[in-house]
Amino acid sequence: MSVSSEDKKLRLDKDDSTPGKYWGRDEKRLWGASLFISCASLYTTRSVMPMSIVSVAKDVHWDKVQKGTVLSAFFWGYCMTQVLGGYLSDRIGGDIVLIVSATGWALITFWTPFIIKLSSDQHTAMVLVVISRVLLGCFQGVHFPSVTSIVCRKVNDQERSLIYSFITSGSQLGILICGSVGSILLERFGWSSVFYVSGCAGICWVFFLKYYLVAQQRKKQIVLSMKDNIVAGEKSHTDSGAVPWLLFFRKPPFWAIIVAHFCHTNAFFILFSWLPTYFHDNFPDAKGWVFNVVPWIVTIPSAILGGHLADLLIRKGYSVTFTRKFLETLSQVPLAICLLLIGQNLHSYTNSVILMTIAVSASSLHKAGVMVNSTDISPRHPGSVMGVMNMAGAIPGFIGVYIAGYILETTKSWAAVFNQTAVVTTIGWLTFMIFGSGKKIV
Repeated sequence: MSVSSEDKKLRLDKDDSTPGKYWGRDEKRLWGASLFISCASLYTTRSVMPMSIVSVAKDVHWDKVQKGTVLSAFFWGYCMTQVLGGYLSDRIGGDIVLIVSATGWALITFWTPFIIKLSSDQHTAMVLVVISRVLLGCFQGVHFPSVTSIVCRKVNDQERSLIYSFITSGSQLGILICGSVGSILLERFGWSSVFYVSGCAGICWVFFLKYYLVAQQRKKQIVLSMKDNIVAGEKSHTDSGAVPWLLFFRKPPFWAIIVAHFCHTNAFFILFSWLPTYFHDNFPDAKGWVFNVVPWIVTIPSAILGGHLADLLIRKGYSVTFTRKFLETLSQVPLAICLLLIGQNLHSYTNSVILMTIAVSASSLHKAGVMVNSTDISPRHPGSVMGVMNMAGAIPGFIGVYIAGYILETTKSWAAVFNQTAVVTTIGWLTFMIFGSGKKIV
């Protein structure tokens, strides 16, 4: 397939870059590994409270309403800082934003046991915990917009899908770490230990990022600036200009990625939140480590393979538009089909595990489809666009999961939950297929 004129122009624009703009081979490996670990640490700390909530509630006498309040408070904060995080990342550099935000969410995680026990008055204690959860969401809300901004600035378009998919697949590793190591800590040392260990791990990553990677990169940029009389690399941040939101709001491809991402995260959060309950209700004798670990293990190689496939298609001359829609089809169509089939396989444990594994692994291809598409349509403002996408994508964290619970409570039907999720997923896929594009808006 021939390359479109828009794609050729986009590549020429990117090739005409200042010296040192893109990472070299060693930098890609080092930064890629570090940001992969950052996503893993992010999701480890994000998963600590959901995993420990039963033990915490037992100790401090929380009822189900209070547990739900604590868990949902995170997503209110998570929605608030997405756009701001992307804007700041595009203006001053995503690496700086990551350092500040990671310091915040790591310290909050570490201090959570103290916050929970700070007051003997239950109402006051609950208020403090909710505030800390909202702040945790605020700090974590800037993470993915920052990562998106960094990758767009430092990786050329023919390698970006693989790097981005690899980095963001660290989130699945974080879920696995929390589910395995966290469970051992919880059982042997109590719920406080899980918060302490995950918080300390986040702080260690911050020190590595701040004192090694970022310091090294800034020194290199200063040398390039003195040598070439330009502000290499930093110019793309400081001269990005105001975000043309009115222009974006008039463009169907912009709305397409927002709708598609919203529909995808709806399915992701429902699987993430309700998968253990589904297996507990239908297969009470099943081993938890199987259905809590197996589906998420497969997602990491699946995401990396999807990124590699996307880059391969672009290098072979397929348009960016075709590539993103093809990967999104590979992601959302199998996901919707598996969701429909899961509701009909309530008596087969093996089939349910296989279908869940396929569904979760297929959903990871979304990283090389819609998620990285923000860098295609707006290479000058990738973090800001990703911020809007992820703000919309965070809404199902408290709305979609609640609706799924309401459907389950009123109908007592898992098929109804998965069927409505499949419908929403299909709507997102069709929207992107009709209106999505890989052409640059601005």
